[in-house]
Amino acid sequence: MSGNRKRAAGARPPQQAAPDGKPPTLKDLLDPDTAAKLKARAEALKAEEARSREEKRKQEEAARKAEQKRLENDFEYLLKNSKQDWRQFK
Repeated sequence: MSGNRKRAAGARPPQQAAPDGKPPTLKDLLDPDTAAKLKARAEALKAEEARSREEKRKQEEAARKAEQKRLENDFEYLLKNSKQDWRQFK
């Protein structure tokens, strides 16, 4: 029984419904510092995801440029994709 009293003494009592009659939200139930830590972690995860997307985009762009440069040095590719109207180069 003493174990139950220790848990009950350390636990916060549940908050009552707000004056406007709405039930309390998770934000209301959490400690402010815990909520702040969760927000900071969420922002850090968003920033990490944005950074990884940007890095992936840069890698894809570099691969695309390398492929284009390789194709520009390929005579067969240039011959197939060149304009066949040689009159404009007279």
